[in-house]
Amino acid sequence: MFKFIGQRILFLIPILLVVSFIVFAILHLSPIDPAFAYLTQSQIPPTQEALELAREELGLNLPFWQQYGIWLKNILHLDFGISYVTKRPVLEDILYYLPTTLNLAFLSMIVVVIFGIVLGVLGAIKKDTIIDRGLGVFAFIAVSTPSFWLGFLLIYGFTLKLGILSPYKDFSPTSYILPVITLSLMSIAINMRLMRVSFLEHQSQRSVLYAYARGLSQYTIHKHILKNSILPIVTSLGMHFGELLGGAVIVEILFGMPGFGRYAVGAIYSHDYPVIQAFMLLMVVVFIVLNLLVDIALAYLNPKIRYKEL
Repeated sequence: MFKFIGQRILFLIPILLVVSFIVFAILHLSPIDPAFAYLTQSQIPPTQEALELAREELGLNLPFWQQYGIWLKNILHLDFGISYVTKRPVLEDILYYLPTTLNLAFLSMIVVVIFGIVLGVLGAIKKDTIIDRGLGVFAFIAVSTPSFWLGFLLIYGFTLKLGILSPYKDFSPTSYILPVITLSLMSIAINMRLMRVSFLEHQSQRSVLYAYARGLSQYTIHKHILKNSILPIVTSLGMHFGELLGGAVIVEILFGMPGFGRYAVGAIYSHDYPVIQAFMLLMVVVFIVLNLLVDIALAYLNPKIRYKEL
């Protein structure tokens, strides 16, 4: 198992290097001069002399590869530069805004895991009944409803009409109810249908028929089916957590949450290049690390995977 994990980690090193180069290069293709954006946010007239001084200060007068080398070295030391807008280290801003986004994503993930698996198993056990058809209608509506529209409906219904839940006030648990519902509903529907299909597929295997023939209890059989049918869900949940982090951008703006996604959107509008680079790099790294964790989890749950890879 440790050899399998070591191979996966070594494989990620060149991927991370390529990703860092792409993130750095993409912003250098932007038509907006970083020196001009820096002066604009600093409220300094962008004269030719000021632009040259800004390029020298930011290191933009150096060759491209030298700029990338310096930036990569700083990134390895968790130095993401200074924000053009806040004039604070980007890492300091990230540590301030990121907890709200992580709380939102983790709470949404817990809701997705619980309801996705439970409703999926319920739909499989009650196949072709009114419960299964009702869950199918729910899944269709949930997948078809955009997150921003759902958020507006929740705010209108629970805040403006009923007055029982506020969009977002503080870090109290109730403040996360509406944002979590908005962010997690689509993922619940997708994983619910995936769980239903996987459960039914394993339920029809011969081993299950033999278990019924041997007189095993239905609880024991369903427990065995659930253990085998959860593997596709593990893969799906790994990807969905990354999507929840990305989708948190819309939810944070909609509910006025001081999260990292909302902070990054503001940086895009103001051409705050250090913040944009940090956001893009962190999001890609999160997806890569999540894929690694999914591979490890699948190898742990299914030994055939790791033995095949070794």
